[in-house]
Amino acid sequence: MRQYEDYLYQLGYSRGTVLSYLRSATLFSYWCSSKGYLSETIDYKSCLAYGKYIQQPKKGKRLSKSTVKHQIGGLKIFFNYLIDKNIRYTNPMHNINIRGAKRSLNHNLLEFAELEDLYYSYPTRNIQPPNSSEVALRNKVITGFMVYQGLGTTALKSLKVEHIDIDKGKLYVPSTRKTNTRTLELRSWQMMPLVRYLETDREILLDNLQINTEALFPLNSDRFDIITRELFKRLKRINYKVKDPKQIRASVIVNWLSAYNVRETQYMAGHRYISSTERYLQDDLENLQEVIETLHPIN
Repeated sequence: MRQYEDYLYQLGYSRGTVLSYLRSATLFSYWCSSKGYLSETIDYKSCLAYGKYIQQPKKGKRLSKSTVKHQIGGLKIFFNYLIDKNIRYTNPMHNINIRGAKRSLNHNLLEFAELEDLYYSYPTRNIQPPNSSEVALRNKVITGFMVYQGLGTTALKSLKVEHIDIDKGKLYVPSTRKTNTRTLELRSWQMMPLVRYLETDREILLDNLQINTEALFPLNSDRFDIITRELFKRLKRINYKVKDPKQIRASVIVNWLSAYNVRETQYMAGHRYISSTERYLQDDLENLQEVIETLHPIN
């Protein structure tokens, strides 16, 4: 399991999550041994049997749906590791999901016009101390990346200056622990603030912070919420319905699905699996009451 442990840390998981996933993999291995299965060759049907097994009461106690979901999620990562090491070629756990586990629903999402208004209405002029025009412009650029490119905070934090191609109007988004790389179009109205930020305001911020970094949005801390906390205070003044970066990203993805097909949206969102994108499909886009069920749930 040591190599699997190293793999998890390389993906950026916390120590607590790594220990939890290692325990799930160990328990699964014990069960496979008792049944005569090998993790290298076990099939989907047998994995379903394991999913039902862990939901059975043990010593009078039954695992909660969320715990079962967490264990199945950990095993999906384990099989991804086996695929990465060329030990097997498919993930038999990929389409196994737990019906009844609590999931966050896409309530209170913003319409496209509301998203755009956040960008256009974000003030960058006549900024009064202790605020600065450089910080305001940086925040407007970040708002644009959230609204038009659907970036979350992890992706925003990973961006470097070299990821911007001004000549081609493209933004390269590197992979994160949960998302794939992708190259996205920049809107024409994003270009002027972005160029000014790159040529002038970012350099001023670097001088003020007294650091040297290639990060697009420099910080002297690992906590990107230092930026987003103040940014969202301003966005909430523009629209009281604004909550957090996850709400903005979910709103963007739902709006993309009304304009693009699922595969196109999957690429733009950076989702590794199409099932992640399908969770944003909704029967009634106005009511936004329910995310559709994914394939083959366990009862």
